[in-house]
Amino acid sequence: MPHNLTPRQTQVVRLLSLGCSTTEAGKILGIATPTVDTHKTAAMNTAGVSKVTLLTRWAIVNKVTSMKDTLTVAEKRKRGRGRKKDGWS
Repeated sequence: MPHNLTPRQTQVVRLLSLGCSTTEAGKILGIATPTVDTHKTAAMNTAGVSKVTLLTRWAIVNKVTSMKDTLTVAEKRKRGRGRKKDGWS
């Protein structure tokens, strides 16, 4: 791992960078929304950023995700049905 994130923080950062809300990320990972928030905050502190958009940029630079990365079919299914096609995932 070229970055100092835990495996769970890496998963959370990837999902957030793909446009998932903390609630959707929690559903996909099978954890509570406050737990996702905790991992997000820790990842943001590690990356030294204060906004999710900057965390996304950091994730791309540090190869946590890429511009071509998308949610898998299983992740889309777990995320829930209320989401419209938004062009991101």
